[in-house]
Amino acid sequence: MSTFWSSLLYFVLGAVVSAIVTFFLTKKKFEKEIRENPPINEKMIRAMYMQMGRKPSEAQIRQVMKSLTK
Repeated sequence: MSTFWSSLLYFVLGAVVSAIVTFFLTKKKFEKEIRENPPINEKMIRAMYMQMGRKPSEAQIRQVMKSLTK
C-alpha cells in the first residue's frame, strides 16, 4: 500500500472513532444536564394551572410530572 492510501485510511479511521466517542460523551453530558435542570418543574405547572383559573391538586401536578418524564 502506498503512503497516501495508508495515511488516508488512518485519517478516516481516526475521524470515525472520534465521531463515535464525541457522540456518546455529548449524549451523556446532555442527559446529565436535563436530569439536574429539568425544563419544567412543579412550580411552573402550578403557575400554568393558576393562569387557566384552576387550583391544581397535588395528584394533578404529579400526573403531569409523570407524563413529562416518560
